[in-house]
Amino acid sequence: MQYNFDEIIDRRNTGSVKWHYNDDTIPLWVADMDFKTAQPILKAIEQVAQHGILGYTRPTAALYDSIIQWHSSRYGLLLDKQNILFSPGVVPSLALMMNVFTGAGDAVLVNDPIYTPFMTKVEQNGRTLVTSLLKEVDGKYHLNLVDIEAKIIEHKVKLYLLCNPHNPGGRVWTTDEIEALLVLCKKHDVAVVSDEIHQDLTLSGHTFTPFLKLAEAAGYAHNVVSLTSMTKTFNVAGIKGSMIFAKDNSLIKKISQQQQLNDEYELNLFAYEVMRSAYENGGGWLEQALAYIEANIDLIISFLEQHLPDIKVMRPEASYLIWLDCSAYGDDDQALYDKLRAAKVELNSGIKYGNEGHLKMRLNVACPEALLREGLNRIYEALIGGVQS
Repeated sequence: MQYNFDEIIDRRNTGSVKWHYNDDTIPLWVADMDFKTAQPILKAIEQVAQHGILGYTRPTAALYDSIIQWHSSRYGLLLDKQNILFSPGVVPSLALMMNVFTGAGDAVLVNDPIYTPFMTKVEQNGRTLVTSLLKEVDGKYHLNLVDIEAKIIEHKVKLYLLCNPHNPGGRVWTTDEIEALLVLCKKHDVAVVSDEIHQDLTLSGHTFTPFLKLAEAAGYAHNVVSLTSMTKTFNVAGIKGSMIFAKDNSLIKKISQQQQLNDEYELNLFAYEVMRSAYENGGGWLEQALAYIEANIDLIISFLEQHLPDIKVMRPEASYLIWLDCSAYGDDDQALYDKLRAAKVELNSGIKYGNEGHLKMRLNVACPEALLREGLNRIYEALIGGVQS
């Protein structure tokens, strides 16, 4: 089936977080695509509704099989049913892991910049936040292993929260990078939780490696958990649902016990069916979506090189989020954000992702090309004045 990603669907006045405006603002911010999701997923939702009884539901054998097959065929991650737990979302799972691996006051290490909840959930749960600055080399971020080890030793770090692929920088950490990090964490007995929600959005020329796969091979699976979801992959974030993967039986039991405390181990009927149908029949849609996203990335880079060459672009290796260094156009984060909002275009302010995000912006390219072009023109208008085509 051929999908039309150029279709502009009016999302205003629908309760959409992304399109909450009362004017003609172009939103290029939150990680939510403006593409209609795959037809098999929509059909599955319709079938559930048409059945007419929306009662208590548990995961089916077909759902487990779809998850196992997807991760085995794409990433070589071999899972059994007992390795899979369900959660309302990756962020709730991040919070859950504080109680699985740490106690009050313990140090938790994250990179800077990083997806905001990595920082807020650590602090909100009474843990000590420790950050390690990523190094930018040749236009992309790298892990600073020397600094990471120093921080682990200095602060007696108990847990490392990894984002792979990285948000907001778009890095897909290589096998060598992950293995080197794994060696450090194993050496100092640091648990690792790897947020891999953008795994399926890895772009051409890059290969995603599950952290858990390497941890198992290294005999460290008892201290490693992976978090992922179908929601970013198939643009179904409004249908809450995610998975927790662990290979150690004792660890799975401990996570399950923590979930029981708050009854956060079940999904709703629609989430189970969306997940199953996505993994069984969504591959064609995803392939087309990724091709469209890559074309939009090329468009943005070309536009900025031609019209705003002082913006430094970090080309993503995964996902549809582009990290932009706009330091040539101001020295105040709020003023930079306000300048763009005044031109009726919204991006994510980089400072929300850590100190490394100073004067940077995160831009979402997953929208019809016409909307993206209009948004780019408004960015140009805000920073330079006038309109470009």
